[in-house]
Amino acid sequence: MGRLDNKVALITGGARGQGAAEAELFATEGATVYITDVLDDIGTATAEQLGDAVTYLHHDVTSEGDWAGVVGGIIEEHGRIDILVNNAGIFEPKPIADTSLDDWNRTILINQTGVFLGLREAGLKMRDHGSGSIINISSIAGLGGVSMAHAYAASKWAVRGMTKSAALEFAADGVRVNSVHPGIIDTDMFKEFGGNTERVIAAIPMGRVASAQEVGMLVLFLASDEASYCTGQEFVVDGGFKA
Repeated sequence: MGRLDNKVALITGGARGQGAAEAELFATEGATVYITDVLDDIGTATAEQLGDAVTYLHHDVTSEGDWAGVVGGIIEEHGRIDILVNNAGIFEPKPIADTSLDDWNRTILINQTGVFLGLREAGLKMRDHGSGSIINISSIAGLGGVSMAHAYAASKWAVRGMTKSAALEFAADGVRVNSVHPGIIDTDMFKEFGGNTERVIAAIPMGRVASAQEVGMLVLFLASDEASYCTGQEFVVDGGFKA
């Protein structure tokens, strides 16, 4: 208990799934948590369920104005932002022949540009403050190829590269930047995909999918001062899938 005492955290895509699990862990460990999303009804209900330490804000991560408003509001209220989890993302698999330019741009905007905007808006405020931790949620799709999910794979490789670049830029200013690469996680995204669950599980050496909380525990570590010498690195949580 208390691993994030007195810290202020922003988690994008926090209305449900992995982001909501991270918010619950952060609040339990003493943080003041802001979850953001475009799923307003679900996000509001999640914040109410998690208690007074968690606040929901509407936030389109592809919007510069939304990023400036969310980060600026947090800074105005608390004077700083200590943790950013760039968690918001979409997974819309299609073969190349069926991927329109609109499909491509939508995935890149949310999964890649959204992370860039977070790095810029929150990262610069952290730099001015002299400390902070940014955790970018990539995927095992950012470590290898993914058939029939080209835009998704491209975006997650980009997140991996941006993490390393930002880590180098911010290191001297006390801001750490790391990426987390989940495998198959039991969230709405996995369920909505509707793939061959038995085939997917059979390919995982540990023989099961992970819970959102298992990913959240790794994110919690990176957010905390326990990870004070970790930056520019990729942390994989995939049950051995990429071993």
